[in-house]
Amino acid sequence: MGEKAYLKVYTRAIEKNYPDGLANSIHIAYSLDGEAFYPFYKNYGILFAKAEILPNDTLLPKGVTKPFVFAAKQKGFYIMAVQTEENGAVDELAEGKKLCWYTEDFISFEEKGFAEGDAAMPEKAPDCIEIDRELVLRAAKYWTPMRHVETQVPDSVQVCSREELEQVCATAVYSDGSQAKKSVQWEMESIDFSRPGSYMVEGRIYQKKYLFPLARGYGDPVLFRWEGKWYFIGTSDNRDDIGIYVREADTPAGLFAEGIEEHLILPLDKERGFVQTFWAPEFHVIGGQLYILFAVSNEQWGPQCHMMKLKQNGSIIKEADWENPVRVRREDGSFLADGNGITLDMTYLKAERASYVVWSYRRDIGTKTDTGSMLYIATINETEPWRLTSEPVLLSRPLYSWENVAGTINNEGPYVFYRDGKVYVTYSGGAANSYTYAVGLLSADGKGDLLDLASWKKSLWPVLQFYSVEGEYGPGHNAFFYDEDGELMISYHAETSPDSTLRCDGIRRVHFREDGSPVFGMSFEEDVNEEFSNVKMNVIVKECH
Repeated sequence: MGEKAYLKVYTRAIEKNYPDGLANSIHIAYSLDGEAFYPFYKNYGILFAKAEILPNDTLLPKGVTKPFVFAAKQKGFYIMAVQTEENGAVDELAEGKKLCWYTEDFISFEEKGFAEGDAAMPEKAPDCIEIDRELVLRAAKYWTPMRHVETQVPDSVQVCSREELEQVCATAVYSDGSQAKKSVQWEMESIDFSRPGSYMVEGRIYQKKYLFPLARGYGDPVLFRWEGKWYFIGTSDNRDDIGIYVREADTPAGLFAEGIEEHLILPLDKERGFVQTFWAPEFHVIGGQLYILFAVSNEQWGPQCHMMKLKQNGSIIKEADWENPVRVRREDGSFLADGNGITLDMTYLKAERASYVVWSYRRDIGTKTDTGSMLYIATINETEPWRLTSEPVLLSRPLYSWENVAGTINNEGPYVFYRDGKVYVTYSGGAANSYTYAVGLLSADGKGDLLDLASWKKSLWPVLQFYSVEGEYGPGHNAFFYDEDGELMISYHAETSPDSTLRCDGIRRVHFREDGSPVFGMSFEEDVNEEFSNVKMNVIVKECH
């Protein structure tokens, strides 16, 4: 078939369910024969223009057009495009310039800003190039949906008991070469564990499947384990975001059982100033104490970050067992936001150097000077986590056109997980109850100074979006938890159709590629392939004393 293949860069047409902020971005497709092309990332944009920050600190979204790609003189490749207004109109400020990205593998990209004039451009500006086939196949493997392609078990194991055999797992192998351990339901009826011998045993890999939607009318879902029980908390759209309600069960699945009781632990209370927007509650253990971090407004609309602490030996589901909520303050004792700003979606992060909180801040919402929502980070002392111990640092704002698509200028809903010494912060952009909602990713070395922006890397594209899993539109405002098998799970809300605004909840496993990077959009069918679910193994029952 030859040793060459092809890569093409392009923009898409603006469509009803693919607005200009997405369509006017750089998409990539590959071909092995130069005729049939297959899109990376399910034909969602990969490289996006950054918004212009205006003198009044508002954002002017941008797009791109006429992309082209060419090989660099030494190694690697450049992708360039003409910057436009979001709708594709001419951007006079970018006239005579080209936006530029550099890549060596078409998997990771480095933003180079503007390449002015024609000095850095080839004589021809092709949108398609012929390049090394192996490089193309590696990139295609990264951007094509991952799937379960093989299951491995030991040829033979020696056990003394049923319990030992139950602990023998299978290894699922995926199309990129990565692996994941899977529990196996072994058929043990033919085995006499009291008598040494050899048995050929069949089994079936098992993984809990969470059907979407799990619950309707709940945004920002969080699952949490505490003292042997599981708890669910979120924003209750079904009650117009009034009050904080908690579910309790013995298992994660039990939290979504029909008829599950919901316990009101923070009701509407005008005397205390808790009247509306009971938003995005999260459980966090800080300094050994259990808190709920959430936002709430008084009679004048304007959500602000609060913390509520569980009393000593208190019950999560009892209102009386929670201390009075405290509004989060700056180091000098003033509130996080003044009269024209809102704060919300606060989360907690513990790293090697310090403990931190990350939250969303927005100024002048709904006016001509609306800044859009931005993520800030600051340190805290765990004994008084409601008071910052540093000045807030701007961590991220919605500069990319997938974050500010269709007028939704949004960075919100941060949440943290840790792996292999790294800190990962997911967050959401786009419209919180629309199909455009999507999840972005920030990452940093857990040993670094997380107030230093140089410590952080921000993904150029969303890591979860409405093409990721079929039938789930606008996935976002997620959280993480470890299930009974120790698997990292992501919870999120999404809609059941592009036209729906009813937020519904979902859960699935987080997978990790061979390079350690997380995958949030692997469907259950891609994770557990029916074709490779049955396994067989020789079991030797040995004599044990």
